[in-house]
Amino acid sequence: MKPSVFIQANRRQYLGAVIGEHALKRNSRHADAFDVRIMLQEDIPVFREYEGTGYLFDGHPRTWRNQDLQSFTPLRFLPPELMGYQGRAVVIDPDIFAVADVWDLLNKDMQDKALLCRTRFWEDGTVRYRASSVMLLDCAKLAHWRMEETFRDMFTCSWDYLDWVNLNREPEANIGTLEDEWNDFDTLTPETKMLHNTKRRTQPWKTGLPVDFNQSDKVVFGINFAWLRNLRNLLRGLPARGRYKPHPDKNQENLVFGLLRECLDSGKVSEAQLRREMSSNHLRHDALELIRRVPALP
Repeated sequence: MKPSVFIQANRRQYLGAVIGEHALKRNSRHADAFDVRIMLQEDIPVFREYEGTGYLFDGHPRTWRNQDLQSFTPLRFLPPELMGYQGRAVVIDPDIFAVADVWDLLNKDMQDKALLCRTRFWEDGTVRYRASSVMLLDCAKLAHWRMEETFRDMFTCSWDYLDWVNLNREPEANIGTLEDEWNDFDTLTPETKMLHNTKRRTQPWKTGLPVDFNQSDKVVFGINFAWLRNLRNLLRGLPARGRYKPHPDKNQENLVFGLLRECLDSGKVSEAQLRREMSSNHLRHDALELIRRVPALP
């Protein structure tokens, strides 16, 4: 089996995954040496079973919603099983776009670790959290990963969702650190290898659309500030959760729409498909105009 890159997604973020697949192949000198597979949350039956079920998120009760923008996140832990627990895989979010050759990542020296990912540290050098949004996986060393089983177990509330996503359940000895450039958070420099538009409110392909993700409910002294914010927006004639804002870096917008332009020109997506994405509010409504005027990528 070829080394593979897996992109986790759902219908709301599917177009981002298609752009990400295109970026991976166009920017590799070894495009035929690896596969790219998009994993859709809607294709996995176990998610439907738990719609409306409670779980813990950072110590607070939440309700599982399959329509949430990031309902795909547990799929990060599915690739080893799909690979038959053999070989190497990379898994990425659908808002991550390669600007370097992912083949270099797939062949990176893992120093006998089971996985590599970006790690954020506190000032004293202790681990703040691990970003599992990009991981290089040695699938043979991850035979204990059973996505569906762990997902079901999450709803017993015996452990917290963030413990899973932040890899707190993984033995420390299994985890190595990946250079930040392989998961560059809203930063595009000559050193960037994978751009991650991680700030949901400024994702470049959604500017102006009504916000469609669940926001954290901040409660202080019994006051729900998210509810107050939503009420304020409604009184102003805005969508309850507000609108997506422009990305502050025009170069990142140009990159995403330059890639989308290539997808359209090559037939990977059609204009009819883009119009359907716009009508579903998955793609900003001026997307075709942006595609026409965006500079061609080098």
